[in-house]
Amino acid sequence: MSDDRRVRDAQMRATINQKLVETGERERLKELLRTRLIECGWRDQLKAHCKEVVRQKGLEHVTVDDLVSEITPKGRALVPDTVKKELLQRIRTFLSQQSNI
Repeated sequence: MSDDRRVRDAQMRATINQKLVETGERERLKELLRTRLIECGWRDQLKAHCKEVVRQKGLEHVTVDDLVSEITPKGRALVPDTVKKELLQRIRTFLSQQSNI
């Protein structure tokens, strides 16, 4: 990918993020995600995984950074496709309603 393309992509992401924040849509999306993840049991699965990691390594041998690096890939993998698709559709709808992006 060319440097120009990377710069344009970064600028576009920044513009979209700014619009999401300004309109309050970012917070609404975060709340929707939080709700959907709780509904599908993702939160409970991740909590159980955290407990297992701590149990295996021992509480005194685990730092927060260790725990985060250990559970992040699993957490991402456990997000159901339906939740990802719903969020993506909401973002697309939001962007299609924004005429000045």
